Amino acid sequence: MLLVAGTFKIDPSDRDAAIEAMQWMMAETAKEEGCVSYTFSADLADPTLFHLFEEWESDAHIQAHFVAPHMPVFREKLGELSGSIERSIYRYDDPTKAALG
Repeated sequence: MLLVAGTFKIDPSDRDAAIEAMQWMMAETAKEEGCVSYTFSADLADPTLFHLFEEWESDAHIQAHFVAPHMPVFREKLGELSGSIERSIYRYDDPTKAALG
């Protein structure tokens, strides 16, 4: 089992568009083979912060996710937001941790 956890910080004016893009990405990714869970959640203290949590059955499954057809569409949707996006995403596989970018 592989875990991925991270954060996305967005401009406040982009919140609704970001939520729409994240909901779409969650639905598309949930259809992928090997995806145990893929969830964006809003931070309760900071309305500009979203958390990402993923569970994958194997490295092969997460590698397939990176080239799935909806991945570039999601990136494009985020790129269309008016403000900047700060993100920090990490992969955790027992027992190592490696940054994804």
